Amino acid sequence: MTGNEWFDEEAGPLVRSYALTRGRARPVTRESFDMMAVIETRGHPAYGQVGIGPEHLAILELCARPLPVAEISGQLQLPLVVVRVLLGDLLDQNLIGVLRPRREETAVNDGTVSEQLLREVLHGLEAL
Repeated sequence: MTGNEWFDEEAGPLVRSYALTRGRARPVTRESFDMMAVIETRGHPAYGQVGIGPEHLAILELCARPLPVAEISGQLQLPLVVVRVLLGDLLDQNLIGVLRPRREETAVNDGTVSEQLLREVLHGLEAL
């Protein structure tokens, strides 16, 4: 056996996602990180801080200017589930803040979704 029998090119992205999240499918924190939640950097990790990898640092750099979760996922070209786990790590270490759209901005009085929310969702999806 040469070892190449175990290599599957199609599994590459799955293995990478699994490794980035250390096998986690959900953030440890209670925050669900809605796609439209806006993330902003609130701190920077100490040099060599445990649990902070290059992807975490990329998120912190991106969010120096507040960005929605969907936009972060699109810009980093990472699956949304992976970004949510990484955001959970950063939130647990108080390195990011989460801003949620106000309820009145997302729905009109009769309970239907506002045009503004639909535009934001469209922009987030286009970023993916």
